[in-house]
Amino acid sequence: MRVVVAGGGSVGTAISLDLLDRHHDVTLLEHVSATAEKLRLLLPGVNVMAADACEYASLSAADLRSVDVVIAATGDDEDNLVISWLSKQEFGVPRVIARINNSRNEWLFNDTWGVDISVSTPALITSLVDEAVEVGSIINLMDLAHGRMRLIEVTLAASAPAIVKDLTLDELRLPDTVRVVAVVRSDQPMVPSPTMRFVEHDHVILIAREDAANECSVAFIG
Repeated sequence: MRVVVAGGGSVGTAISLDLLDRHHDVTLLEHVSATAEKLRLLLPGVNVMAADACEYASLSAADLRSVDVVIAATGDDEDNLVISWLSKQEFGVPRVIARINNSRNEWLFNDTWGVDISVSTPALITSLVDEAVEVGSIINLMDLAHGRMRLIEVTLAASAPAIVKDLTLDELRLPDTVRVVAVVRSDQPMVPSPTMRFVEHDHVILIAREDAANECSVAFIG
């Protein structure tokens, strides 16, 4: 798979190395020439280009029309939006992934700007902090499908209906808009089955439609 990573900072460098280890064809765009020269020595096997990924000419030189994935991983949200928009609108890249540096800008990272998947490190860390202190609350881990679906987590309290009524996953009768994809119990991941029963402090990971929070609450919060 051909992947172009925009941004030669610590994030872009780490992504490029990981992708190379997975045998992908990786091109890294870094606008500072001196930094790009250093990265060529640090990243053998990665095609490092000294180029501004916010410019059409740079993306054209990287042959973006033949690329499968673009990752906008700079430390500037405005740059990542411009890179995403150009990649999708001007070059028709099938999948565009963008890094969000400031969670206040998260609302901008959608298909209007050409973003297929956005990754917000601040929001993810905040979610993990919430997870550590909130039992019996729905924690949003990640938005999927341009915000139409959500990956969420609920840490079950003893009063959760699924526990109080001793219901199996099948007996909960969750709607098609909600799917339990994993359960973490005592730090051990478990694959959910129709006969699974829940216990206090289970971490239930679900994929749910954006408007299905009430269905999750009825089963796991009460």
